[in-house]
Amino acid sequence: MKTGLILAGLGLLLVGTPAGAEPPAASAAVDRAAMAAAVRAEFLFAWKAYEQLAWGHDELKPVSKTTRDWYGTSLEMTPVDALDTLLLMGLKDDAEKAKALILARLSFDKDVPVKNFEVTIRLLGGLLSGYQMTGDPGLLRLAEDLGTRLLPVFDSPTGMPYMYVNLKTGKTSGAKSNPAEIGTLLLEFGTLARLTHKPVFYDKAKNAVVQLYNRRSLLGLVGEEIDVETGRWTSRASHVGGGIDSYYEYLLKCSLLFGDKDCTRMWKESRRALDAYLADETPAGLWYGQVDMVTGKRTAAEWGSLHAFLPAVLALGGDLRQARRLQDSSMKMWELNGIEPELINYQTLQVTSPGYPLRPEIMESAYYLYRSTKDPRYLDMGRTFFQGLVTHCRTATGYTTLTSVVTKEKGDLMPSYFLAETLKYLYLLFAPDDTLDLDRVVFNTEAHPLRR
Repeated sequence: MKTGLILAGLGLLLVGTPAGAEPPAASAAVDRAAMAAAVRAEFLFAWKAYEQLAWGHDELKPVSKTTRDWYGTSLEMTPVDALDTLLLMGLKDDAEKAKALILARLSFDKDVPVKNFEVTIRLLGGLLSGYQMTGDPGLLRLAEDLGTRLLPVFDSPTGMPYMYVNLKTGKTSGAKSNPAEIGTLLLEFGTLARLTHKPVFYDKAKNAVVQLYNRRSLLGLVGEEIDVETGRWTSRASHVGGGIDSYYEYLLKCSLLFGDKDCTRMWKESRRALDAYLADETPAGLWYGQVDMVTGKRTAAEWGSLHAFLPAVLALGGDLRQARRLQDSSMKMWELNGIEPELINYQTLQVTSPGYPLRPEIMESAYYLYRSTKDPRYLDMGRTFFQGLVTHCRTATGYTTLTSVVTKEKGDLMPSYFLAETLKYLYLLFAPDDTLDLDRVVFNTEAHPLRR
């Protein structure tokens, strides 16, 4: 089956090696077609487990065979998040069934406070990519309805968004936020603005990013927490991990998706600050640690599963040398226990937070690096990641998180992003190069492809 064919009329196809890159000989050790088929089969196994045990609910809890709804009522989180993966893998019947469920049952007219960031990247992003890949106007109507209900978050004194908003009443809460939740909205709101011809969506999200960037320190760094009402930093910890990570990702991706010169400038300035103050050379390799945003003094030597997004962004931005070195460091973290923990101390290589919530970032970076270099090492890495998932996270009814990568004790949740991101990036790593055109789409932070 040629999975790329399903997207032929939708502007998502490509071709091959990036301009100027000379592909090395294909790896004899990894059969890409066989690996793509294996990943696809495991995705289908996980999807069928969700369909059988949690259909119409946000997420499956595979160990207890129960369900999780984020806000006491389903927002169809897994079907929306997984729709474009189903399409990319050529699972047309399953995709059609998921789309039918979304159109029949998803409603945002609910009296519940939701987390703006999570709902934006998962639901708004998923609806927009689903619309662009299927052309079904019902998905765009849902996206516009959701985007409109989220707009009140930007009504703070600074223009930076509150963390929560009630979908029915528009009441906001959560003044203390972070760069990731403030700065990881522009791809989705910007795409919605283009598709609906309503610039308010782009303008509000763009202003939020600019307001945050303008509050960076004299060193060019942002902290870990800021009050969106006063504009004052409440945590000066600066790093590239959770709470900050995708802020940097979206500066570059906004530049690529919209050709926004402000985003290009903000990305380049931010990148210089990261290299100057966070980069840390150790005997174990290159890492990006934690410093005080004002003084630049190093405060922690942490690296983890969320930090592992950075090689992908550096590769996307053209810095393959730094991206390769950081990916090697992430690989060391994975190999410590045969699967990555949430955090390690990179100076001692000791695990400091042992959980593994099925995160995708290390796979994402392997995918970008392989697409940019054609180096078979990244296929070998992908196979290692896949084997780790199957060995340690597979259950009789889907995949689950680990509470500890040291003991391999299982948790009880299959997050929607496992289907949206983790297995998608693994599949794309091994799938034919014409499955998706990275020159014509930009992935949001939930791996939903949005057309350039």
